[in-house]
Amino acid sequence: MAKLGLNTKVGDVLPEHVQGPITRTTLALYAGASNDHTPFHIDTDYAKAAGMDDVIAHGMLSMAYLGQLLTKLAPQENIRHWSVRFKAITPVHATVRSTATVTDVFEAEGERRAKLAIASTIDGGVTTLEGDAIVALR
Repeated sequence: MAKLGLNTKVGDVLPEHVQGPITRTTLALYAGASNDHTPFHIDTDYAKAAGMDDVIAHGMLSMAYLGQLLTKLAPQENIRHWSVRFKAITPVHATVRSTATVTDVFEAEGERRAKLAIASTIDGGVTTLEGDAIVALR
């Protein structure tokens, strides 16, 4: 996988990070690790009674996948900022594709940095998360 470096430039599309399909086991393990046992994520009967087709993945699970993408591109200590907006739910059995594109390269606080447009999409091209990150280039 390509890493961010001093030769990074605006317009670079970085290799995607793919996780999934998300299984019920994935949701159970994430619920335990995050201590988020909200019934929408783990109880099919509860989700269906609420009008949903099935359980849905934790939004923070998809955000964690974006974090994995970022740490594949640069060491964790180089990440200066990242944030996302939650745009759509991620259903069980979806495959999550995390992407990043360089939108700016600039100097700040004595270091060269890149601003990335980051996003997660699921099957059918539905964008579930969208945001940005700032990464120090070394």
